[in-house]
Formats: sequence, structure tokens, C-alpha cells
Amino acid sequence: MITESTQFETLNRRRKVLVVGAGFMGAGIAQVSAQAGYQVHLMDIDTSITEKALKEIRWSVEKFEKKGLLNDPAEKVLARISLEEDLSCASSMDWVIEAVIENEEVKRRIFQQLDRIAPKETPLATNTSTIPITHLAEETSKPERVLGLHFFGPVPLMGLVEVVKGEKTSQEVFEQGIVFVRSLGKTPVQVKRDIPGFVMNRIFSAAFREAVDLVDQGIVTPEDVDIGMRLGYGWNAGPFEIADNAGLDTVARIGQTLKTLGEGHLAPNSDLIERMVARGDYGRKSGKGFYRYSPEGKRIPWKHENDY
Repeated sequence: MITESTQFETLNRRRKVLVVGAGFMGAGIAQVSAQAGYQVHLMDIDTSITEKALKEIRWSVEKFEKKGLLNDPAEKVLARISLEEDLSCASSMDWVIEAVIENEEVKRRIFQQLDRIAPKETPLATNTSTIPITHLAEETSKPERVLGLHFFGPVPLMGLVEVVKGEKTSQEVFEQGIVFVRSLGKTPVQVKRDIPGFVMNRIFSAAFREAVDLVDQGIVTPEDVDIGMRLGYGWNAGPFEIADNAGLDTVARIGQTLKTLGEGHLAPNSDLIERMVARGDYGRKSGKGFYRYSPEGKRIPWKHENDY
């Protein structure tokens, strides 16, 4: 039997991490991995995205340093991050985490390439929030090494990661994922059966579906829903605050994916999110979503009805 101490010994030998995708989630995963002492390679096909990600990571790490939340100086953490333009470096990685757009075909193509390049003993993880791990593992010659590591954003601030076992994920790789998550200072939730949306997003989606429908019908405002969930049910953030932080374009894609996978009962009946995305209202990252945001990202409650 593999003990956790054995897993930590193995982990200590696995210090190089490739993060594929330098968007909001990928940058966050790269940051926490570097903070935990890993040598991180952050890759995106668009170099402007990786450069922007590195600037955002620098801002975040320096902020953490000022608050005394880092074990190492900010510059030492940042020195552990290298920017990559292609997947070739996967050949020397100990962990690979895919964190690109929530599009199954795009992710499948990436896993095809990673399967050819990465060492056969290297776990291949996906940060997908809805797509079954088993679908992506089908593109590899060793599906037993594919698992889900579903981080929650913003990654540096959120303490939760779902570790998801695909139909063919080996128990050893599943356990390695749990230990890896703990090494980042995060708490793993073990998802032992591969279902669309996993656990946390299914629970959230059920609540969010009703919240969106009630708002679109004019029964309640997003702000009052968020206040109610914080004060009435003890949520740290309300569903519309969470959606704005995640990005409404991401939320819309999750809803479409759930429908495609036959889980439409978890997606809102209303097309409110799609209408907002069509206007360019993506949430915090665009400065406008269910709330307005200052250039510094501070949330400003909307003062007029139907602003959303």
C-alpha cells in the first residue's frame, strides 16, 4: 500500500510543473506552484498572454509578500517561473496541468500532443470544471495517468481543489494528485467518480440556475441574492459575486457544456448570461457584469434596476 509519506517522498523528486494556458486560472496555478517551491513552466501559444500573466503574478506575489504571506521573497518565487511558447518542454516535466479555455475539442488536441511528448510516468491533469476526465483521457495511450485537478479562482486566494478520478485513472495517480494539492497548501476534495461538473459545480449550478431565473424575472436583484446567501446561508460570497469573479463568459461556456453533456437541468432557463456576454459584460475582468468595478477591481454596487 502506498502511504502518504511515500507519496511525499515521490513528490519531492517531482519538482517541475508545466501549466498549459496562461489565462486567469493558469496564471493562478503557476503562481501557487511557484510559491510552493516548484519550478514552473507557463505556456501559451500567445506570448502576449504569458507576458500579461507574469505581470499579474508579480503584482499578486508582491502583494502577498507585503502581507507576510510568502515563505520566500517575491523575487525568488518569480524566478521559479519560465515562459514557454510551445509544449516541447513537457518532455522533462514531472507534472503537467492543462488550464486552457473550456472547450472539449481544444483540450482533446492538447492531450494528444502531451501524450506524445511527456514522459510516460508524468501525470497529466486538467483544470476543466465540467468536462468528464474520461473524455480527455481517451486521447492518450495511458489513460490511467490522466486526472482532474479542478482549482477554484482566484487560485491564490481559494483553498479548494477537486481531485477527480476518471474511469481509468489509477489509484496511485489519484493519490499523487491529492498529495500534490496538499503540497500547494490547498485542501483536496476527492471526487471518486467521473461525472459532468464534478461535485462543487453541480451544487453551485443548481443554486445559480434558480438565482439567475429569479433575477431575470425581476423578482429580486443580484445584490439582494448575494446578501441573502451570505447572511442567510453563511456563504463567503454570493452566487453573482462568484460568477463575476469567474467570468460570465466562462459561466456561459459551463452552462453550454452541461447542456451538451445531458445535464441541462443544472443550467439556467434564462438566457440572461448569454445576453450579458454578447454585450461584452464579462464580470470583474471587463469592469462590468452583475456589478460594476473600478479600474483597480473594486466592486461598486449598481444603483439602478435592470442595469444588468
